Amino acid sequence: MNIGIYGGSFNPIHFGHTGLVQWVVANTDLDEVWLMVSPNNPLKDSSILADEQVRLHDAKKTIGELGNKKIVVSDFEFYLPRPNYTANTLRELVKQYPEHEFTLIIGEDNLAIFSQWREYLYILEHYRILVYPRKGSAENINELLAKLQIHTIKELQILHGAPYFEISSTELRKNLHN
Repeated sequence: MNIGIYGGSFNPIHFGHTGLVQWVVANTDLDEVWLMVSPNNPLKDSSILADEQVRLHDAKKTIGELGNKKIVVSDFEFYLPRPNYTANTLRELVKQYPEHEFTLIIGEDNLAIFSQWREYLYILEHYRILVYPRKGSAENINELLAKLQIHTIKELQILHGAPYFEISSTELRKNLHN
């Protein structure tokens, strides 16, 4: 099976996340998408994160309400050494599920900072990556790839045609705070 890994804090999960994964399972060759709830993100301030069990519970509840068996919420990273890095998660997934192929799903915002990810070249060389673009950003993605100066990429595919969701967890937290 080809499994898409869509990682994040999901702090909180929202219709942008759910809309994207529903579109991905309906419009790509992925057999399933696993929402990989991250207990921490080495590139983000952990003091703004809700409790990991709360985020996991909310993600399971939200995804469960969709009723789509091809979308699975995972706490896989909760059991890995911390801080955890995507490269380590992917290695462990391959060890525990050698029968599957794993594809990483990221947003263009993460592609913009991909060179800050630990072992980003390893990820690019060994895993297919699907990139969710921001509105009108195809040129930006090409510029970002050029800046990364990558020589070997397994496969990087832009999710052309994916719906645009004008929402972010940061905006939701800000609105809740106000």
